[in-house]
Amino acid sequence: MHAVIRHYKGNSELFDELERRTDEVEQVIRGVPGFVSYSLVRTADGGFSVGVFQDEAGTDESTRVAANWVKETLPQLTVSPPEVIGGGVVLHLGS
Repeated sequence: MHAVIRHYKGNSELFDELERRTDEVEQVIRGVPGFVSYSLVRTADGGFSVGVFQDEAGTDESTRVAANWVKETLPQLTVSPPEVIGGGVVLHLGS
């Protein structure tokens, strides 16, 4: 498995919109091949997402589709590109 963290600093308005559109976000991310899990976390100045996929191709695709979705769905927002960190999963626990 492979994971990707996308950290959106200074993008509080983006997270307001993502929270309002959770059903849309879920549909987009679950549609990425190899989907395992996804979390969207709000912070004081924006937030971050943590996506886990079966392989690196899935994490790469999730980053691409997320960027396209934001660009196409929320053109009124000025969104700084996220810091993207990815790597192989060593341990994955779930409920």
